[in-house]
Amino acid sequence: MTFRQFAFNNVFRNKRTYAAHFLSSTFSIMIFFTYALLLFHPNLTGELKSTSETISELGTIGFRISQGLIFVFSFFFILYSVSSFLKTRKKEFGILMMQGMSMRQLKKLVLIENMLIGFGSIFIGIMIGLIFSKLVLLISASILMINNGLPFYIPTQAVLLTIITFIFLFLIVSLFTFKMIRVTELVELIQAEEKPKPEPKSSIILSLLSFVSISSGYGIVLYINFRRIISFPLLGLGVLLVIIGTYFLYTQCSVFLLQAAKKRESLFLKKTNILTFSELIYRMKDNATMFFIVSIISAVAFTAIGTTAALGNKELSRMTNPYTFTYMSFEENKMENEHLSVIKKSLNEANIPYRMGSASTKYTESNVSVMKLSEYNDLAKALGYQREALDREDEILLVPGWIAQKQEFKDGEFKKEIEVIHGDWMKTFHVKKAVKNLVLPHEVENILIAVQDDVYDKIPFINREDVPHSKERIYGFVVDDWMKTKEISHQLNNILDRDRDGEERNYYFAALTLQWLQAKQTNGLLLMASVLVGIVFFTFAASFIYFRLYTDLDRDQQQYKMISKMGLSKRELKGVVTRQLLIMFFLPIIVAVIHTAVAYTALQQLVDFSILNSSIVILISFVCIQILYFFITRWRYLQKLYKTMDQ
Repeated sequence: MTFRQFAFNNVFRNKRTYAAHFLSSTFSIMIFFTYALLLFHPNLTGELKSTSETISELGTIGFRISQGLIFVFSFFFILYSVSSFLKTRKKEFGILMMQGMSMRQLKKLVLIENMLIGFGSIFIGIMIGLIFSKLVLLISASILMINNGLPFYIPTQAVLLTIITFIFLFLIVSLFTFKMIRVTELVELIQAEEKPKPEPKSSIILSLLSFVSISSGYGIVLYINFRRIISFPLLGLGVLLVIIGTYFLYTQCSVFLLQAAKKRESLFLKKTNILTFSELIYRMKDNATMFFIVSIISAVAFTAIGTTAALGNKELSRMTNPYTFTYMSFEENKMENEHLSVIKKSLNEANIPYRMGSASTKYTESNVSVMKLSEYNDLAKALGYQREALDREDEILLVPGWIAQKQEFKDGEFKKEIEVIHGDWMKTFHVKKAVKNLVLPHEVENILIAVQDDVYDKIPFINREDVPHSKERIYGFVVDDWMKTKEISHQLNNILDRDRDGEERNYYFAALTLQWLQAKQTNGLLLMASVLVGIVFFTFAASFIYFRLYTDLDRDQQQYKMISKMGLSKRELKGVVTRQLLIMFFLPIIVAVIHTAVAYTALQQLVDFSILNSSIVILISFVCIQILYFFITRWRYLQKLYKTMDQ
């Protein structure tokens, strides 16, 4: 038997050990290939013009970032799995070196094994990706709302990129593993699994610090969102505190709580709890870093997917523009009446009922935009809001000009008096009421007020050079079932685009359906990227637990075999193992779900629609997958232990 045959046989003899490593590597390669498949698709290269807007640049950047993330995490994941295997094979390496194998041959053996698994996972991953490529293209076309679909093509570039990238990755991992194989004495290798583990230690101060850090992090994140403070350093501090707290939660607090429970004899000595707690203390200490990584990765995956799912909600477009069609006419627009007639005629011919309102605003030197009360009520009626009234000339309605102001007004955070200065004209107004809804598109960057009509007429009009289109009128058309206006939106957009005089833009037209489609396509690309990356992260997280469990399998088999001779039944063993695996599988997920829930709570403050449904669906989906993975792993793990007990 040659050396290469020996290496090949070594891999196939350790199928159980390499199974999770091989399957997870194959899965990450398949996802990477899927990104490349979409990245190089001819219909997604350059410009995606299904809504007359270029969105592929963002999609390309998103896909490339996602591929980079998968590459980086694949590197650390494969490196972790290989290091786990090396730890379990110390005794095997010691025996091989006693038989005369040199260190150079040992490194060559590990290199061949790594590359064999690498080539195998690359081939299988690409083949699975090709098999499901048509389905991926169909789903992608549906998410991106591309009417003609994405045709299948021969993804030569995608295949080459995947092969070159992951061959390079497996070579780098092999170079790192060489540094891990450092042996001082053969006896150390042979007796590696027989060394007793020291008693785990914990600190009450660091245990308390974990709760303080996590609570402080949550508090900062929620505070800046509820108070609408834009501060990335403060947000980063909150996230950092949560990460630090999570680390100490596993390395210190979990061990401290288990040791405290162990001291309660009524609990510790009850049935098989002595086995459960004693083993859990060691497992929590040994796996603390792994649990920490799983929690953080899972929380990032859940939050990213939930955020992009929320961005795809149709109500997000209505938050910034409440009108189905918006026509803004600037000064010197000679086609205003003609365009309005075209819009009304098109809606009537399509039998689409609509409501219409219009308003003009005056921009003042005090950074306040002013509109007539009658025109405010005109817009409010079209939008289905209540009419408002002003009793005195010095009373005004405060109207939100952008989204953040809506929540500020709801919380009562606004000035009670506003001074308006324009040229020689000046007046101080008292705020009678701050309304809660936008009546103009999210374009106004200054304070917006509604005054009595005669007061509005007294404000002089001054053509300001620093304000482009300082004289304008906005017409808003409201259609209740606006999602069905896609076809007429395209028609109107094409008709009005033809009337533009070169670079001179005397009017502006926007269709809510087209804005939503553009956002849907942009967010669809982000959703695909985040979902695929999230699935890879979640798979890696579950595989970390699998690796750690099977790293200790030989030791566990010997331990439970000895305990079974003292009277431990299979039923009792199942109970002990189930309790331990429940904590190993679900404690990191529970922590990740709590982190995600806080992130979702903060996200909810930024939007007017509920993200509860999409959030629950995402979290339940991942938890169900974890439950399935738990039962499969427990079944296989118990079968290995039962087999040892029967010997």
